[in-house]
Amino acid sequence: MSALLRRYSAGSAVAWEPVEQGLLNRGYHLRTTRGRYFLKHHFDPDTADPTAIERRHRATERLAGLGVPVAPPLPGRDGRTVAVVGGHAYALHPWIDGRHRHGGQLTPGQCVRLGALLGAVHAGLERVMPPKARTRPATAPHPVESADPARTLALIDELATRVRRHRPRDSFDELAAHRLLERRELVERHAGRRPPPGGPVGWVHGDFHPFNLLYKGDAPAAIVDWDRLGVQPRAEEAVRAAAIFFVRPAGALELPKVRAYARAYRRAAGVTPAELAAAVHRVWWERLNDFWMLRWHYERGDTRADPQFPAASALVVWWTREYDAVREAFTE
Repeated sequence: MSALLRRYSAGSAVAWEPVEQGLLNRGYHLRTTRGRYFLKHHFDPDTADPTAIERRHRATERLAGLGVPVAPPLPGRDGRTVAVVGGHAYALHPWIDGRHRHGGQLTPGQCVRLGALLGAVHAGLERVMPPKARTRPATAPHPVESADPARTLALIDELATRVRRHRPRDSFDELAAHRLLERRELVERHAGRRPPPGGPVGWVHGDFHPFNLLYKGDAPAAIVDWDRLGVQPRAEEAVRAAAIFFVRPAGALELPKVRAYARAYRRAAGVTPAELAAAVHRVWWERLNDFWMLRWHYERGDTRADPQFPAASALVVWWTREYDAVREAFTE
């Protein structure tokens, strides 16, 4: 810690403690003789390249200049925003006194503000990212192919075998077994609805959800964790975010809040209802064919996402049943 702080004009460490939220990287609430900071250890190998981190840092600095609430990193004594110590990349950010809010805690007016905020992020990124990269980014994985239902059914069989063999059997295994049987039937029934490759793309945050947005009072104070910044179908990020913010514990979406959020997003981002309708279909299909939480649990022995599984797996079933109502909430 001392070697790291010597690279900044941030004083000497007094205390630090881990920040528990976050599945891929590590963060610490750091108190020094000069103040409070958030120290981020870029641990995930997919996003830990120092040059790429600095590019993302520059993007957030430009967004801050447009009035988007972010927490840009602090430069070190050498002017760089990434410090590499012991082969690991770190960044120091100002500490934001705020809290996370799930959609259930948001008023209708705050849902409007949330949609407008994400729209401002997408519109702002179009202004601050390099024009050449905007039109043909070297690393953009497009067009994005949708999941193949035949491969999904094979994966369901593999996971079902792992669930049956897991010992000692517990309540998570029981729920997983039930959801896999249920999902097999849904995938088989809806296999003919596989969407074509993705639509219009743009720069997106890449991971916009409640744990990456801090509120101070009633207002958003900072969007954090820009590690997934990239070029993707932009309207799909808006749908994915809503499916996280506004899902109830039983797996249904709060459609009145989705409607308020989506209207504000469309206005701020300049996205048409048709573009959002296509995004709803693609994200629904993605959720129908996705099993990342079960793969973490049974293939990697990583249980950090387990608490999300009951609501997320129930949402797929509810969304399939209420497909038309969900699409209308995003587009009317």
